[in-house]
Amino acid sequence: MKPAPFAYTSPVEREEVLSLLSEYGGETRLLAGGQSLLPLMNLRLARPELLIDLGRVRGLDEIRSDDGWLVLGAMTRQSSLERSALVARSAPLLACALPLIGHVATRSRGTFGGSLAHADPAAELPAVLLALDGEVVAKSVRGERVIPARSLFLSALTTALAEDELLVEIRLPLAPKRSAAFIEVSRRHGDFALIGAAVSVRLTDSQVCENAAIALCGVAEVPVRREELEGALIGRRLTDDDVLREVSRLAAVGLDPAGDGHASARYRRRVAGIVVARALKRAASQPRLAETA
Repeated sequence: MKPAPFAYTSPVEREEVLSLLSEYGGETRLLAGGQSLLPLMNLRLARPELLIDLGRVRGLDEIRSDDGWLVLGAMTRQSSLERSALVARSAPLLACALPLIGHVATRSRGTFGGSLAHADPAAELPAVLLALDGEVVAKSVRGERVIPARSLFLSALTTALAEDELLVEIRLPLAPKRSAAFIEVSRRHGDFALIGAAVSVRLTDSQVCENAAIALCGVAEVPVRREELEGALIGRRLTDDDVLREVSRLAAVGLDPAGDGHASARYRRRVAGIVVARALKRAASQPRLAETA
């Protein structure tokens, strides 16, 4: 298949991007990594009149810490994040998730902001953003706004970003003393996750949980935060097998995933509990991961 005819531009300044978005609105699509958009265009499921390539736009690929936040440009390549010592120290959950995304070749093109804007319910990075209570910064000719992760994802492949907005920045709270793990189940390495669990915890020296954050991908049209389970873990030792069995049972309660040709709803619900328990156990077995990475 070939895409429908479209106009193409590759601006250098973000102001030019914002002007084009304001002028063309819904007839425009933004090209970040292209891992998802180009196949959709080739299948003619996406038919933009204008394709704006963000690859040359200045200032969208930085990695820095600022006033308690890890600040990541929306066009930062996933491979750059994977190699970053600052990311490993400051956001260990993100560091755990990155190697699970596709393959080396796809991560060399894929971007953090592109994954969030695409909002695939099976993707790892939206679950990471949600688990870490992150936020994104969007800009348009009308101004700037900050969108918390809890408000960003509306449904499958749909976000709260307006048609004339450009996602420019992702902010994650610095977490230098937390342990983390991301575990997923897929048919083959690099395939989309059937179920994934993002876990970030703060532990005492005896592996007792002081604070926990848990998010799931692949169980609904958006990533799902399990706050009731997080509260139940406070004061519990995460290396205790009885605790992990209880976690596995509770994690599946209330989930209503859809079944498809890859996995049934019953399978996804059962495996959700298993991957959450395994992720917690892995995080507890590596309590100094964030400090030594």
